Formats: sequence, C-alpha cells, structure tokens
Amino acid sequence: MFLEIKDFLKADEVARLRELAAKVQFVDGRISNPHNKAKNNLQASEADPLYAESSRIVADAFMRSEPFRNFAYPRHIAPPLLARYEVGMTYGAHADTAYMRFGNEVHRSDISATVWLNPPESYDGGELVVHLGTRPVVIKGEPGSVVVYPSTQLHQVTPLRRGQRLVSITFIESMIPDEFHRTQLYELDEVAALEGLKMSWDGRVRLEAVRNNLRRLWSR
Repeated sequence: MFLEIKDFLKADEVARLRELAAKVQFVDGRISNPHNKAKNNLQASEADPLYAESSRIVADAFMRSEPFRNFAYPRHIAPPLLARYEVGMTYGAHADTAYMRFGNEVHRSDISATVWLNPPESYDGGELVVHLGTRPVVIKGEPGSVVVYPSTQLHQVTPLRRGQRLVSITFIESMIPDEFHRTQLYELDEVAALEGLKMSWDGRVRLEAVRNNLRRLWSR
C-alpha cells in the first residue's frame, strides 16, 4: 500500500533544502552501496556540516506528520539523505536493503520514502517506478510532497533526460513490520475516523478495543 502526502514540507523548508542542496558537497551515490551496479546518482556527503541541517528538516517533518505516523507506525526513521540526479543518471530496478546499520544499532527497513524537492516540469525522466507484480506504478511528485511505500517492492528511478532531479530519501522501521497487518490497521483507523461519531458509544468502544488489541498482537 502507498501513501502520498501533499504539503508534507512547508514552502520555506523546501526553499531552504534547495539552498542547502546548492551548497552541500555531493558524492557518488554508490559510496553507500558499492556493489549495486544499477545505482548511478549523487548523494549529500555526511561529512559536510550542511548535511545535518538538511537531514533534520526532513526528519522533523516526518515526526510532526500525523498521516505518516498513522500509516507507518514508525519505530525508527533513518536520517533523511539528499539525493541528486543529473542528465543520464538513473537507478535501476532494486529492492532496498533489509537492514540499516547506524553505529552499533541495526534496524529493519520496512518502509521507504521519497520527498520531492523540485517541480516535476523542471526535468524530464527521473520518475519513481514501483513494480507491483507485472504492473509499474509511475510517480513524480510536486515539491514538498512525499510518497511512502513498502521497502519490499522492486522499484527504480528512470534515466534523467533533462534538468535535475532533487529528492530526500529515507527508510523506516515500523512497529508493525508486516505490510498486510499495517494495511488492515490503517483501514480500521480510516473507518473509525470517518464513521466513529455515527456509531453508538458501545460500538465505538468495541471497535477501539479491537484496534488496540491488534496493535498489541502485531507489534514487535
């Protein structure tokens, strides 16, 4: 299941991230995955002092976003990373790594996220394509929006033909690791939000009990 959130970032945050992207040092994206022959992009150097500010801006947006929290049940969010594509760059079909290592800590990557930072009309190509079986889902978001999708799905970035593609990416470990379980909880939460006030109090209490019990049962 996918979630797209418009206005995930504020306009001033998008502007500041573009400013930082114009100044921060970018390095070969394969530095974080040297054995991936399909990867051909640039990413912000974590050694650059400006990297921390760019990461914090996006991380703060994830923490304050209620739609994201309700969808992802986040336990841990990897530090968001600016990624840039120039003409000819691409990222072939791949599945994201199962584990993220941060110092001595290891976390699962259950959910992936792409935050869009420049207008879709400013570049050709560079679409995010997520493969659902034999059907590709093509996504190209507006600045400040985010798309959140299962890390288990094969996905790719098509070759950039014109302009520059600028995004921020991250991975999320969920308290509900099973995608099917997360989807069921999300749907129940949506029903409760839409219909809860129309239900009898007893019915609403019973629904809330089921939702909480499923969260306990499925969380890790």
